Amino acid sequence: MSGSRGRRRRWAARRSVLVVAVSVVVAVGTVTGMIKALDDQRGANAARPDATGATLLVPLPDVPSTTASAKASASAEPAKTAAPSPAKTAKARKKQPVAVSPRLYRHPESQVLDWVRDHPDDARAEVIESRIAAQPAAVWFADFTPSTITSRVRAVTSGAAVQGRVPVVVPYAIPDRDCGGASDGGASDFDAYDGWIDNFAAGLGSREVVVILEPDSIAQADCLSDAQRADRFAALARAGRVLKAADPKARVYYDAGHSDWNPAARQAALLKEAGAASADSSDGIFSNVSNFHATSAEIAYDRQVLDALGGPAGLGAVIDTSRNGNGAPADGQWCDPAGRKIGRAPTLETGEARIDGYLWVKLPGESDGCKGTAGTFTASYAYDLAR
Repeated sequence: MSGSRGRRRRWAARRSVLVVAVSVVVAVGTVTGMIKALDDQRGANAARPDATGATLLVPLPDVPSTTASAKASASAEPAKTAAPSPAKTAKARKKQPVAVSPRLYRHPESQVLDWVRDHPDDARAEVIESRIAAQPAAVWFADFTPSTITSRVRAVTSGAAVQGRVPVVVPYAIPDRDCGGASDGGASDFDAYDGWIDNFAAGLGSREVVVILEPDSIAQADCLSDAQRADRFAALARAGRVLKAADPKARVYYDAGHSDWNPAARQAALLKEAGAASADSSDGIFSNVSNFHATSAEIAYDRQVLDALGGPAGLGAVIDTSRNGNGAPADGQWCDPAGRKIGRAPTLETGEARIDGYLWVKLPGESDGCKGTAGTFTASYAYDLAR
């Protein structure tokens, strides 16, 4: 489910060649931010494209072991009155937990939480736990399982309801998903997809929920024939109507790619075909899923797309800020690029006109397919992003 992000990045980098294997939001080829949603049987992971669900660990040589840290503490004489050096103060600040939204829901099952629970003595655990695992993030539903999808969605939305918080869910089963790339899969045809969406909607409940509808499904649609694209867009428009009819408080957002993909006017035209300008099916757009573009660039781009899209004045945008703290790499690299950092903490209070939220759709530490199997958690990558 997180591979779609990678597509967008690839597309942006190779747009002139128009190859089918595109990029991002999301090869992230995996699903841009995969948090596991449990099946009726505990342990079934709906959000992992990798059948093994293995957690890949790559050691960081520059991180001291707990034993070494303990020895250093024991041998050092305590300084009771000396003021801390600026370097130490800055280092301590970096390890402080990032503020957590009081409104957004953190699902208690995810690969990063699994890793933290299983590695309490790892020198990286404190940073990963406080700066990534503690944050609310999207829950992806990337497997096509019509018989269990309702109960799994309901488990997330009802858990959020108990806490009075807002969950973020990602339906990711559109036919021809990722155009055969690293995150391929989804329903076999659109009749099957329509049924899956009906069952998905039945699990939403009656409270507020944010729906990130099918990452890459619109921005990447140039890989399809005209007929295939028309079928996809009709299915997306229907999906939005079904989701909002099932839960009038649901907020449904459509795929706008990112600021370095399609021009705003082009993306708006595609979005309109997919029903994103209709209040019956849409609350606006999402961008940057599983990608790295700066929040400021996405704000400007999303407003341009919304202006070109038209539709009700209340349409807004949400931005994936999970890994954009340092912006996008200059070389266009999209697959687990080095030097990236986590971005703004998830929130539904941005203070920016027409920007409804900053969300962590792609969970930091889940690989695009280079530092680990696409969609699986890699502790070294998470640590690099968080420190």
